Amino acid sequence: VGSTSVVNIMPSIGDFDPLNASIPATKVEITVSCRNLLDRDTFSKSDPICVLYTQGMGNKEWREFGRTEVIDNTLNPDFVRKFILDYFFEERQNLRFDFRLEKPLGGISGKKCGTIIVKAEELNNCRESVMMQFCGNKLDKKDFFGKSDPFLVFYRSNEDSTFTICHKTEVVKNTLNPVWQAFKIPVRALCNGDYDRYGSIFPVIKCTLNGVHDFIGEFSTSYRELSRGQSQFNVYEVVNQKKKDKKKKYLNSGTVTLLSFLVDIDVTFLDYIKGGTQINFTVAIDFTASNGNPAQPTSLHYMSPYQLNAYAMALKAVGEIIQDYDSDKMFPALGFGAKLPPDGRISHEFALNGNPQNPYCAGIDGVMEAYYQSLKSVQLYGPTNFSPVVNHVARYAASVKDGSQYFVLLIITDGVISDMAQTKESIINASCLPMSIIIVGVGPAEFDAMIELDGDEVRISSRGRYAERDIVQFVPFRDYIDRTGNHILSMARLAKDVLAEIPDQFLSYMRTRGIKPAPAPPPYTPPGQPLQTQI
Repeated sequence: VGSTSVVNIMPSIGDFDPLNASIPATKVEITVSCRNLLDRDTFSKSDPICVLYTQGMGNKEWREFGRTEVIDNTLNPDFVRKFILDYFFEERQNLRFDFRLEKPLGGISGKKCGTIIVKAEELNNCRESVMMQFCGNKLDKKDFFGKSDPFLVFYRSNEDSTFTICHKTEVVKNTLNPVWQAFKIPVRALCNGDYDRYGSIFPVIKCTLNGVHDFIGEFSTSYRELSRGQSQFNVYEVVNQKKKDKKKKYLNSGTVTLLSFLVDIDVTFLDYIKGGTQINFTVAIDFTASNGNPAQPTSLHYMSPYQLNAYAMALKAVGEIIQDYDSDKMFPALGFGAKLPPDGRISHEFALNGNPQNPYCAGIDGVMEAYYQSLKSVQLYGPTNFSPVVNHVARYAASVKDGSQYFVLLIITDGVISDMAQTKESIINASCLPMSIIIVGVGPAEFDAMIELDGDEVRISSRGRYAERDIVQFVPFRDYIDRTGNHILSMARLAKDVLAEIPDQFLSYMRTRGIKPAPAPPPYTPPGQPLQTQI
């Protein structure tokens, strides 16, 4: 019935798994148009409709997500009804667009039925953050022996009339006239996008005795009122209702004044991608002897005719997602820890395709082929040194610091690292570059050293130097293997976890360097046919 088009919004809107559910990076609005659809009506033009299907991550089943309106009598529809999807960088999100006629007459196999134009736009809903600063004046004294230590607590009102805490300032010691530091808060956290929703702000005294906090009073305001900035409208009387009820002459418990209010639009990972930033992907594979003889089924490098080995699964899982962010899809592929022909030289930075001057492979399939060919030509040896491949990618990253390119190195390894000190130095040096490192551990070994390199709990350091930012993500592949033997699901789970940190690492580099996204190019307009909207 009509035609079908399958696209990938890379970076699956799949089955919901409450144990592994991700928080979407953002929401994307998809708009669909068509040009030159096949006319199947006899006496008039066709009446098309678009049906969107999403694909499950594990079972690959297609499920209807939604459908557009029917547009009468046109072969060039611009559908008004949009599709709004959660976007996950770390997942492959396959979409299928089916085009049907209101009165189906059957499709024509193998015949071109027209052109589909799909536009994906990130929704800007509440991407604003606001920087605010407050001061207090003549707040009530609460400490018996000295002045008070006040701080502010902000509460957002909910639709059910409850309140949710959304921010707390620092404590200012020993004063009744505090000036709190400026702070930044997302607008969605402050008012959930409702500019007129009132919230409450409570000045509170932090007492040293038993850690008890003493209530001074409160006032209420809205985002819209605060957005007026510093003015007589944003000087608030702090009122303690209990005191007011008891004392007839009670006026207030001091005042709080808004000193500054500055709105900032938060840029996202997709803003940079739309602006042309390229993600450069490099893979480095462990060819040390501890992997076992590749000719034996017990080897982690064994090339079974029936299924991928762990190295190939990890490479394919991560690479097939990242490749869609690289326009030329040419990827350097390196190996380490092997003896190379013809002289048996040990190398920790050799090109899998055998060409050290041009180690690039065409697509992930090209990387896979080069990996298989290397297994047939090199001798697995050792030791397990990471620093040469880290330095290899870092050299390229150091040459492009303007935000136009970002580098991701995938290291797949089976065991204990041999050059820990040198690798820590290399990672610390790379932490100031546009670069991230993914380490996937395969096999049954203990990976304690890799956890140290990950730096999630303790920032990696060496000889008194600390990494500028966290750029390493480590996972053991065995934690993601599906017990039922579903390798597609195993690979999807692995990719989901190892890639989840990349957007934040990417943004941390851009923000610390003050790099803004380049303007997005103008939207694509197909040649020949003028765009007209049917209503």
